[in-house]
Amino acid sequence: MDVGIQMIFATYGWQDMPDHQAWDEEIKLARLAADLGFDCLWAVEHHFADYSFCPDNFQALTHLAALCPNIDIGTAAVILPWNNPLRVAEKAIVLDMISGGRLRLGMGRGLARREFAAFNQTMDQSRERFDEASAMIVQAVKTGWIEGDGKYYPQPRVELRPRPKYDLSDRIYAVASSDDSLASAARLGARMVMFADRPWHLRLPAIHKYRALFQEAHHRVAPPELIADFCVCTATDDEEVARRHLGSFVESNIHHYELMGEHFSQVKGYNAYAEKSAIVRGAGVDGMIDGFMKAAVWGSPDRILRALEDRRATMGQLELATSFRFGGIPYEVAERSMRLFAKEVLPVLKSWEAIPAAAE
Repeated sequence: MDVGIQMIFATYGWQDMPDHQAWDEEIKLARLAADLGFDCLWAVEHHFADYSFCPDNFQALTHLAALCPNIDIGTAAVILPWNNPLRVAEKAIVLDMISGGRLRLGMGRGLARREFAAFNQTMDQSRERFDEASAMIVQAVKTGWIEGDGKYYPQPRVELRPRPKYDLSDRIYAVASSDDSLASAARLGARMVMFADRPWHLRLPAIHKYRALFQEAHHRVAPPELIADFCVCTATDDEEVARRHLGSFVESNIHHYELMGEHFSQVKGYNAYAEKSAIVRGAGVDGMIDGFMKAAVWGSPDRILRALEDRRATMGQLELATSFRFGGIPYEVAERSMRLFAKEVLPVLKSWEAIPAAAE
């Protein structure tokens, strides 16, 4: 199994932590992950708030590519409506070249109304912007040429320099938490990225739909999905500690994305989130934390391995992007959690042989 770490760059849940300290500690953990044998360093893109602030994940990953020469690097994800597709393609080609073909290019369309507003955009345009930009970018990183005649990104045909050195075709990822997003990911030939935020049997209809659409579009089996996971690895099954930090992260999601609100029902292309918001309002914060605790992995190494075995039995083969630093977890606790995971969980995961996708 391919297992990376996900860097969030947050201060939500930490009392009066300076922004530079959050970044210093995140980079320190990333360097440790590279030494401990993880496969990829994934960096998010978020702006303006203590929920997460990594405004340019290409820049962060360029720094890490030099510091950590023996591990892949990935955008999880670059949010296309907030970035010009020509510049995304150029940055991806350059980073892949100077890292020796280690980039995994993940793309998303964004969800937080406050971030769209700061970019003078509305969420109504996000689906069209993502679909238009992503097709241009995928073609550009494959061919070295970019062009477009769409509504948002009219682009004269131009050759990008430096030209692509490595084939990125199998290293394209797309966040997909709704039916239209998974259909878009399948059309692109991208690996689908999902979040560990609900029980996995509830995810199966979307997973099967993505795989079927991918097979139909590309006449081959879809690659394993990437799961953005959240982990508290402790010597014993300490549910109190896990719930404290996982719960804090859930609260940050509810706040940042305004999940208790009703605005998603009025925004084009966000029907799935309108349904999720209704569930959040019905279940309340405690109910959402309960669901998150069932989806994420926490506790002793044995408990975590059992949870991942169950997930794999449900889904089939998968990849992981596991975060150890979120929800106010002190740095020392995050490091201890990552070290224990690397010692007792990671070797077992890497020993698991590939298995076929789970049947419908």
